[in-house]
Amino acid sequence: MPSTTSFSDGTSRVRGRVLLGTTVLVLLVAIAGLAAYLTRGGRTPAKPPTPPASSATALPPSTGTTTRVTGPGGRGALPVPPATHDPVAFAKAAAVALWSYDTRAYSQPELLAALHRWMTGEAKYADRASVDAQVPSPVLWERMADQGQHTTATASEAHFPASFTQALQADPGAITTAYVYAVTVTGRQSIAWNGSPHGGAEQRATTLAVQCRPDQPCSLAGVLPNVAP
Repeated sequence: MPSTTSFSDGTSRVRGRVLLGTTVLVLLVAIAGLAAYLTRGGRTPAKPPTPPASSATALPPSTGTTTRVTGPGGRGALPVPPATHDPVAFAKAAAVALWSYDTRAYSQPELLAALHRWMTGEAKYADRASVDAQVPSPVLWERMADQGQHTTATASEAHFPASFTQALQADPGAITTAYVYAVTVTGRQSIAWNGSPHGGAEQRATTLAVQCRPDQPCSLAGVLPNVAP
């Protein structure tokens, strides 16, 4: 396997050190004390609570269906956000978008620009740095492009972390300030490059902050620094 294909392994440690934007983190702490739970394991996800009556739609748990990002001729297409009011469905699509790239089909700036279109337009809730950290640097991207490196991804499961649901059960009205939900997504990323169409695969997991106001489709607020169970 080419050395550049270690991007996913190398950045997994980096992701653990990336801090979520101050405003989003403060929001989540205020709603839950969620940050206190981010590094705790062994919790069983609770049933997602019913949202406040002002919410436009119920928020069902994941159905376990798979989300993919693919393009014409087997090449990756730039990811386009879905128009949904379901934070779980949106988080699955966003995770696949973050785990997928194709150096043969577009440039690193083009991928960043596409991912930025997934993000909330409310600046105080948008942590662009945490999203940018999921994409290879321009220098690494060029090295990967020399070998035609590309990935595809699937999202097999998503849920509200137990700490988040517990917090909302304790204070259901807290979500109505910014309507930012924490969603943990698990899935699989497959990596390939020139001469090795089936180079390797690994399991992936991430916790995303998703904003879903009742009067507009969901958008991405940021990527949390640790996976919340």
